[in-house]
Amino acid sequence: MNQELSVITDEQVEILLGDLLEYYGYDFTGYSKASIKRRILRLYSLDKQVSFAEFRYKINNDNYYFKRFVEQITVNVTEMFRDPVFFKTLRDVVLPKLGTYPFIRIWLAGCSTGEEAYSISIILKELNLLHKSLIYATDLNPVVLEKAAQSMFAMSQMKQYSENYILSGGTNDFSSYYTANYSLAKFSDELKSKIIFSTHNLVSDHSFNEFQLILCRNVLIYFDRDLQHKVLNLFDESLEGLGYLALGSKETLDFSPLSKNYKRIPAEKIWRKVS
Repeated sequence: MNQELSVITDEQVEILLGDLLEYYGYDFTGYSKASIKRRILRLYSLDKQVSFAEFRYKINNDNYYFKRFVEQITVNVTEMFRDPVFFKTLRDVVLPKLGTYPFIRIWLAGCSTGEEAYSISIILKELNLLHKSLIYATDLNPVVLEKAAQSMFAMSQMKQYSENYILSGGTNDFSSYYTANYSLAKFSDELKSKIIFSTHNLVSDHSFNEFQLILCRNVLIYFDRDLQHKVLNLFDESLEGLGYLALGSKETLDFSPLSKNYKRIPAEKIWRKVS
């Protein structure tokens, strides 16, 4: 294992990240070094690369391989209604409060392949709020967004997703939201019609709207402290007064200078902007 870890040095990781910024405008320099190095090494051995020089050349000159590289080093672990208790809180506490607004704008940052976006769309439909809502689902990685926009997920996942849905407070027949298509489940166009998928880089892009709810779960854990602060400031700029910010289970607003402007919902990683 140690021998494998020495295949690419920290300095070479820095060189690759510099290339990505220079050639493609992707800034990974604030990402946690250990986790990004682990992923680069995994891809390096997975694709049986011969040398670092060749690996670097391929990333910089082969567009298809560059896409693969970005896909592998950005994290795409997600499922529908993941952490059902969190979604139950959205259903019971957060969205009914926002339901009094004439229009609801939601930003889902780091949406990956879209499971979370469709989960929120389902809850909005059940609360009769979908017609006056818009979900902006953004990710750095265009490959996962293409997949998300197809609104198709593996049929083999549906049993798990259905269980999550019921635990999150869903009372309908989950299969009424999709049609089975061989090994794929295709979710209804109505759910997709209120989701806008687009690329957004949390590191370098600016705020693009004002939202009543921002969700960014399990993304900040891959950033260093400075970048976390920068992204939280971006969310703060993008969030209306009395809006909600939801983070992942291992993430917090508590140590941020912004925390004084927010009040946390007990037992959940959801904060309401109070000033």
